[in-house]
Amino acid sequence: MGNRLEGRVVIVTGAGRGIGAEVAKWMADDGASVVVNDLGGSLDGTGDSSAPAEVVAQEIRDAGGTAVANFDSVAEYESAGRVVQSAIDNFGRVDALCHVAGILRDRMVFNMTETEWDGVLSVHLYGAFNMVRQCVPHMINQNYGRIVLFSSGSGLGASGQANYAAAKEGMVGFARSLSKELAPYGITANAVYPGGATRMTASIPESTTQLRQQQRAQAQPTPMAAQGAPIEGPPEARDPANNAPKAVYLCSEAAGDVTGQVVGVSGWQATLYSPRHVIRSIHKDGRWTLDELDDLIPISLGSDLVNPVPPQPPRQ
Repeated sequence: MGNRLEGRVVIVTGAGRGIGAEVAKWMADDGASVVVNDLGGSLDGTGDSSAPAEVVAQEIRDAGGTAVANFDSVAEYESAGRVVQSAIDNFGRVDALCHVAGILRDRMVFNMTETEWDGVLSVHLYGAFNMVRQCVPHMINQNYGRIVLFSSGSGLGASGQANYAAAKEGMVGFARSLSKELAPYGITANAVYPGGATRMTASIPESTTQLRQQQRAQAQPTPMAAQGAPIEGPPEARDPANNAPKAVYLCSEAAGDVTGQVVGVSGWQATLYSPRHVIRSIHKDGRWTLDELDDLIPISLGSDLVNPVPPQPPRQ
């Protein structure tokens, strides 16, 4: 065991399986007391079970660490409060939050139901707000805190995942706003793009994976790792545990100057994503006409644009 997080209390949502479980265990290995939160539902968020969270918490305790299991949903404000209260009741404080919990309800947008849209945003994006809002008063009182929101490279645009992409990229904007609001209180907030072989990735149809790879290869000249692409390399590179040490670092005192960032944590690399910034601009003293825009945009703002989806013949 290490001691970077000795005396710290960390909440990890979605910690009953996959990436969340690995993050929780690594936090404990480095000395943190951990609240292992997981509703124990299926991949689409239905159902519940205490088993996943309890199993991980017991594994931590068996290894000599400190952990308690919690089974409340992050999707509702009041139940998210019970997750945080579990940390207070058992350990007296909360120093870090890793919001990993998530579900998938993939569907092309023209087939997506309101329920499928709402369900994904409730867990990912509303869950991020619920957990942060419940944690932040405690962090402000102690003038210290670390917030790590598990977003996704799918937020850059993923076919068949409009709900998931919207929620995940919303979490990036949320993290950047939090970093500015909470910096005076010694609290950092970052978003990460994780990856690995989990039940989520296993659920993606092969046809969808092939389509995404084709689109990336045809439309994006940038490195695959910069697009949130599937992890390349040997099977070990897809181990969900590869995400954990980078998340632990962001929750440590050493990362006190890292805030408002998006960090890729999958595989054997760590990747820093650039913030959005203006790359081209045109200007005139007065209101534009459509004729002027017709003439100028193709040779200015529209010059050398990369189409994220290569032209395809209309579907019959």
